Amino acid sequence: MAGARSADEAARPHQRWPSAREGVPQGKALDISQAGPVCGYSTRVVGTNGYDETAGSAVAVITSGIPRKPGMSRDELLTTNAKIVKSVVKELVSRSPNVILILVTNPLDAMVHVARLVSGLPKSRVLGMAGVLDSARMRAFIAAELNVPGPDVHAMVLGGHGDTMVPLARYTTVKGKPVSEMMSKERLDAIVKRTREGGAEIVGLLKTGSAFYAPSASAVDMVEAIMKDQKRVLPCAVLCEGEYGLKDVVVGVPVKLGRGGAEQVVEYELTAEEQAGLANSAHAVRELCATVDRLMA
Repeated sequence: MAGARSADEAARPHQRWPSAREGVPQGKALDISQAGPVCGYSTRVVGTNGYDETAGSAVAVITSGIPRKPGMSRDELLTTNAKIVKSVVKELVSRSPNVILILVTNPLDAMVHVARLVSGLPKSRVLGMAGVLDSARMRAFIAAELNVPGPDVHAMVLGGHGDTMVPLARYTTVKGKPVSEMMSKERLDAIVKRTREGGAEIVGLLKTGSAFYAPSASAVDMVEAIMKDQKRVLPCAVLCEGEYGLKDVVVGVPVKLGRGGAEQVVEYELTAEEQAGLANSAHAVRELCATVDRLMA
């Protein structure tokens, strides 16, 4: 797990960061540890190039994988990252059989599918970080538009982590007031569109990289909710087994997070249009997972 926020707001007293790059995790661990006296935390951070040091972990955040490169087909990206995730999950679970896995690797929903099959863990212990990030982007756009503090905005984005995501504008509020009462439908629709394209917008600006800080902060939000048993309801990619009318598909839905992982899927009342959007998103995820299964067979 990496990111500017992950050390100073971590819920755990001990973090272990495995990486294949010799010296890199050790150097980053030292750097973050030395920020502790200034930032007021005493988290012990250990960098390692192996997995043995991760034994007994309560939560593991998996970011391993490669970004899509110019000329690379979707199938090539799927195959490469699925193989990486499969290997990492096997190593982690063999040393921490009770671990809760949080996937960040893209294509997110398909990688959660792979991790679930490989790990053999209960569905409550295999989650994907997508909805927290997508919701954060929507909140940030609304906050900027209305000139209000970001934490005052609450939003929920469901569905797959991609163009078919379903931002629930009806459930979006600013200090408890529906956002629909504070901006026009046209402005809100524009923000919904920008939310769907949020990741691509950052990639387009950076040219040689992708989002880093917001995904890291979003992963930490999930880890804290689990480790502190907060019972917070956050949108996460999990296996649905009948919830929202969806069966045997990994998709982003509101989940109560606690020490048991994804302890409960919370079902919001959706309009026919929102339900159709979620079903369409789930269909896209199913097709992606079917492709992964075919390529990995």
